[in-house]
Amino acid sequence: MKVHRSLGAGFLEAVYEEALEKEFLIQNIPFKRQLKLELYYENEKLDKYYRADFVCYDSIILEIKAVSHIPDTFYAQLKNYLKCTNMELGMLINFGMPSLTYKRIINSKSSD
Repeated sequence: MKVHRSLGAGFLEAVYEEALEKEFLIQNIPFKRQLKLELYYENEKLDKYYRADFVCYDSIILEIKAVSHIPDTFYAQLKNYLKCTNMELGMLINFGMPSLTYKRIINSKSSD
């Protein structure tokens, strides 16, 4: 990915987010940054909410990390984002390693 090739590893997540935003604009990729994901219980909106780093094409959640190791909690976080939005696809992208790593997560419970 161009952002990782240009910046390399070692920056904070916010730096990669800002660079990705610029690259999405250059590439004409539709996105929303730091999108608020509302949560519901028994059809009632909760005060608490999640915030997705990016939602691209109104259907793909991107969660950006800059860490040396991806713990299972980060995968669970993205799965919860998919569950509460009913979106089908999420990507966990880690800029914290010398080589960019990513994992695609599919929400098997999304409705088409």
